[in-house]
Amino acid sequence: MSDIIENAAEMQDINEIMRVRREKLIELQASGADPFRIVRYDVTHRTTDIVSRFEAHEGKRVSVAGRLMSKRDMGKSSFCDIQDRDGRIQLYARINELGEEKYASFKKLDIGDLLGVTGTVFKTRMGEVSIKLDDYVLLAKSLRPLPEKFHGLRDTDTRYRQRCLDLIVNPEVKKTFITRSRIISAIRRYMDDHGFLEVETPILNTIAGGAAARPFITHHNTLDIDLYLRIAPELFLKRLIVGGLERVYELGRMFRNEGMGVKHNPEFTMMEVYQAYTDYHGMMELAEDLISTVAREVTGTMKVVYQGQEIDLTPPWKRITMQEAVLMYAGVDFSKIADDGEVRAVAREKGIQLEGSPTRGEVMSLLFEEFAEPNLIQPTFVIDYPVEISSLAKRKPDNPALTERFEIFITGREFGNAYSELNDPLDQRERFMEQLRKREAGDEEAVMMDEDFLTALEHGLPPTAGLGIGIDRLVMLLTDSYSIRDVLLFPTMKPKE
Repeated sequence: MSDIIENAAEMQDINEIMRVRREKLIELQASGADPFRIVRYDVTHRTTDIVSRFEAHEGKRVSVAGRLMSKRDMGKSSFCDIQDRDGRIQLYARINELGEEKYASFKKLDIGDLLGVTGTVFKTRMGEVSIKLDDYVLLAKSLRPLPEKFHGLRDTDTRYRQRCLDLIVNPEVKKTFITRSRIISAIRRYMDDHGFLEVETPILNTIAGGAAARPFITHHNTLDIDLYLRIAPELFLKRLIVGGLERVYELGRMFRNEGMGVKHNPEFTMMEVYQAYTDYHGMMELAEDLISTVAREVTGTMKVVYQGQEIDLTPPWKRITMQEAVLMYAGVDFSKIADDGEVRAVAREKGIQLEGSPTRGEVMSLLFEEFAEPNLIQPTFVIDYPVEISSLAKRKPDNPALTERFEIFITGREFGNAYSELNDPLDQRERFMEQLRKREAGDEEAVMMDEDFLTALEHGLPPTAGLGIGIDRLVMLLTDSYSIRDVLLFPTMKPKE
């Protein structure tokens, strides 16, 4: 009951603040000083540049724009803080410089108002770098109050729903998303410098292919057909290798109609890379060099701390087969078990819930996910996956039951998936047929048959390797963010009732 009363009182206070601010806006508009009629303000400097390079700016006149974040009225002078994208700087306003009328208007400004200010850079007696104002312009009136300073905006649900406020009042959040942008720029720079061509492939697909996942379905009215939001760009990118582009990558949004949590969001960012004339060993070298290089460029080190634990991204990374990982962490030796029925019995003894009649390879994968995956904290390549769970990967020449595939694990999470690409069109058709049988049996995540892709393969795909990296999880690692929602500006949220 007390919470209801408190919330009602808070809403009443907010409504009163908004009423007063609207009255101020009406007064400004009536006097011909409507801030919303201003279309441009010329900015000469950023706050952090002035503060960090004070000696170069001391005594110089600068122009800065940003949001008013605090005010301290001292009669004929006032101190306040203005915040732009990069940081904050103190403003010093005096009636002597601004004049009585302008200073009186300045004192009526509210926290949250957007200002353009000009003045001279100096340092106060307390040693704080500041701007002594000689003029200011109100660029936009804030009609709603910002969250209270000390309690702030901490509720995660509110933060995700009102990201604009989150960015204003929580500097660490803004830093995370600036870092995200730098990470993506560094990835593109690395790929471009290594001879890869960035391309764009369709987001609306007639077939949901390239991964085992449940798609989102939409409808095209003119063609009167269902279309799928892409779950992966793989099959299109491999067509480009057939066409002779040899090294391509795409970095963009993928969509999977699956669960949500700290590691998953229905739409997410992924990069897929394809390179002709190399194999999955080449992709391992590319992956560890790319990630470690980006980490060093963005954070200054290859040793990053994630949730209190140091992660060493320095190459080379550990390599272990899935079979070895299952033996190490689950205590099951698949080299001594060949029969599907026997391996299913072992899995049940280990507490694994089985649906239907999974094969030996599928059971190996289930045991790996349950027992091994959470223990792979330092960067690890888990290699040589069963063919049953790798419908687009090339078989190992010395063991056709396995494929030349790896996944990257860091902090107990998958960060990437790669393999030597299956380029035998006849084998690929058989794999698609097996997936089709699973789909007809009710598996909505089974890969669909793609005749156009098979036609492309029949023209000849050179020996090729591909790699997919989850960009959101990489950003989580390099910004020490616990949840994927902390690195997505606008994560998917259930609408409020």
